[in-house]
Amino acid sequence: MNFASSSATSQGLSLRQNIALRKLAAVLLGSAFVGVCAHIAVPIPISPVPLTLQTFAVLLIGLAFGPPAALTTLALYLFEGLAGLPVFSPHGPGGVLQIMGPTGGYLLSYPPAAALTGWLFRATRRHGMIAASLSAAAGSLFTLAAGATWLAMLTHLHARAAFSIGVLPFLPGDLLKTLAAGAAGAGIWRFRQRRYRAN
Repeated sequence: MNFASSSATSQGLSLRQNIALRKLAAVLLGSAFVGVCAHIAVPIPISPVPLTLQTFAVLLIGLAFGPPAALTTLALYLFEGLAGLPVFSPHGPGGVLQIMGPTGGYLLSYPPAAALTGWLFRATRRHGMIAASLSAAAGSLFTLAAGATWLAMLTHLHARAAFSIGVLPFLPGDLLKTLAAGAAGAGIWRFRQRRYRAN
């Protein structure tokens, strides 16, 4: 009896450790994924903020990881950048200066934007592409609003001017990234559900 109880306890601890290690690996890989997407960047002549694939990565992590893990992943990403690792867009000084510059509002919005996206997606009764895309759209709009607000404060621009250089140029690309993240996020959800049922 004692041996069986000890064996069950050991198996339970091993399972919890495996889950914790998998979550840690996901967070580390997620932050690295955002860093890679940050380097896929195109400068925009009318804006001090480049167009990158970071938003796609942020939204997808929110949809795939859920609020707590997504928040942790993006917080780790910012910490890596602040520590001097080359994870921010190459169209900037990097490190603390990048956070304090024109892109700071967008960068700082990533953890709450990812968490918001994940929370909205899990709060819906349906988890198809439409729900995922709408959740991602909310996260994207949050990032754009935070980025434009920061830009206006930093450069002393009026709201209309900040919208013109901090939001408007990014809307077409963000629409595509939102749809792509929605499709991928819904696909990941379906895959997990099928795997869960199979087990």
